[in-house]
Amino acid sequence: MGSTEDLEYPQIIMQYSNGFLISKVMFTACELGVFDLLLESGKPLSSDAIAAHLGANTIGMARLLDACVGLKLLTVEMTQEGALYRNTEISTIYLTKSSPKSQYHIMMYYSNTVYLCWQYLADAVREGRNQYERAFGISSKDPFGAMYRSDEEMLKFMAGQNSVWSICGRDVLAAFDLSPFTQIYDLGGDFFNDSIPEAELYILSKILHDWDDDKCKQLLAKVYKACKPGGGVLLVESLLNEDKSGPVETQLYSMNMLVQTEGKERTAAEYSKLLEAAGFGVIQVKRTGKLYDAVLGRK
Repeated sequence: MGSTEDLEYPQIIMQYSNGFLISKVMFTACELGVFDLLLESGKPLSSDAIAAHLGANTIGMARLLDACVGLKLLTVEMTQEGALYRNTEISTIYLTKSSPKSQYHIMMYYSNTVYLCWQYLADAVREGRNQYERAFGISSKDPFGAMYRSDEEMLKFMAGQNSVWSICGRDVLAAFDLSPFTQIYDLGGDFFNDSIPEAELYILSKILHDWDDDKCKQLLAKVYKACKPGGGVLLVESLLNEDKSGPVETQLYSMNMLVQTEGKERTAAEYSKLLEAAGFGVIQVKRTGKLYDAVLGRK
């Protein structure tokens, strides 16, 4: 039970209700190029200067910048000339387009696609199916189980996935000793229809969560058949706790799978069961403590 203070003023409820507002402030600052401009300028700038450079309204930009200061995405210095803004270190590293660790593309995909789909979350829960058609009037799918309004949107999604990999990939690939595998195939494309080449290790990165159990079994059986004896498959997914109590990020990703695809996030035991059904054994699980975890099954 919550404390008396929590019941008198529900701080956590207030924070949660403002969650989408916080996201949209960050997305908007990225989209308008605030962080890129401040990086390129090499010096702090006033809100009027930023608005002029970016073709924005001065009043609106001032409020956006102040909100970013409150979110610790910018810092502000008060001078005789007025307020001057600069990036925080975390914004320079993760929110500018030119940074090797930039998360700009995934931010834009969330802002322009995911954000709109989630307006229909209640419908997704009622119906148990994705809401892409309701959100955008499109029902066609790509081979990955996701849906896109255009090739441009698909490229933004792929760029976004690569950006997330830039901060999580090293931990996933270091989860197990993969040195015995000399022939590695990163599975992608229309894997349900195209043939899968023979290899010693197959990497399925954020693929199975797009599909229901039957489709996952179908794909893993196909991989098992192509896999060389002694080889294996490495699943890169965000793992739920066995009692489904968290992590909260993975729970939210699973809700997103409901809204956008026909899949879900799973526990390590659930992925192990899928691998065993396809014939894989000696299954190992490694949680990285970041967005994505690793499950290795051997043939």
